[in-house]
Amino acid sequence: MDFRMVMAALLGFAFAGPASAAMKDPKAKVAAIKALDWLGAEQHRQGYWEANGQQYRVAMTALAGNAMLCEGSTATRGRFSKKIALAVDYLLECAQPNGLIGFKNDYHYTYGHGFSMLFLSQVFGEEEDARRREKLKEVLTKAVQFCGEAQTPDGGWGYVSAKDGNNFDEGSTCVTQVQGLRACRNAGIPVPKEIIDRAVEYIKKCTATDGGVQYSIRGGGSRPPITAAAIACLFNSGEYEDEFAQKLLKYCEKNIKDNRNNQQFFGHWHYTHFYYSQVMYRLGDDQWGKYAPEIFREIMRQQSANGSWKESHVGPVYVTAINATILLMDNGFLPIYQR
Repeated sequence: MDFRMVMAALLGFAFAGPASAAMKDPKAKVAAIKALDWLGAEQHRQGYWEANGQQYRVAMTALAGNAMLCEGSTATRGRFSKKIALAVDYLLECAQPNGLIGFKNDYHYTYGHGFSMLFLSQVFGEEEDARRREKLKEVLTKAVQFCGEAQTPDGGWGYVSAKDGNNFDEGSTCVTQVQGLRACRNAGIPVPKEIIDRAVEYIKKCTATDGGVQYSIRGGGSRPPITAAAIACLFNSGEYEDEFAQKLLKYCEKNIKDNRNNQQFFGHWHYTHFYYSQVMYRLGDDQWGKYAPEIFREIMRQQSANGSWKESHVGPVYVTAINATILLMDNGFLPIYQR
């Protein structure tokens, strides 16, 4: 199958429901719940979370809320329902008339926009209140439109929109937008095909001969974290055997799998495994059964007594949210992570 078709399929792939594999390690589930309890205590009364220096409020809120959804709670029921509902309310209030979920004066606002599309689209699929569902649909529809307008001529995205950033783009923000767009499309929100077509070309142009995705279309060298994120998006489509996807997978196996315990090897360790865990889970029980026990042990070894993790320059909310998501990956509650 042509790579363009793979990425187009990514936006139309239908998921079958919760994954059959349940959480096999009770210690991992305990660690995840402890992490979510810590996150719950850290949520501000207005509904948001934030990173170090009071930054990234929109992105942190979406990531923390998404982790709570992975536990099985929704905005209306479950242990973390009130926390999720507050997060939804905050993000809906952050939605701007031009479609941006966030604020132009925020640092790296496209991250928050992409993660918010992902989180709110998962909530939208479970929303039963007609008025609230209509509001979510309105915000997500405009968010998709903003995403298309923020895309650079080369097909990528930068830390801010193309207009605000002089057409600068880089791989990690591109993947965030693509996965957010796929989640929206999966929830029934219209997503123009041409946005994905341009993203397809961007990712292909960013891929080096060794199979690694570079930092930017301008170069910067192959990056294991960005490559893991890119292949996670490809695997969302179910195209595990595509030649291009296999090329990226081989790069990941060489540069991530054999170095999973060495956090100094390439940096951004938690970010890498946030996406690589999605890849390993989608490969099936055989691969997941080899990967998960080791990565779970490494994650739990680092957990603080209060349930959080500190290993990140962004801050404990960020790393705690993504580590909890990894530990809850095989719960299979969210369509975005299902096999």
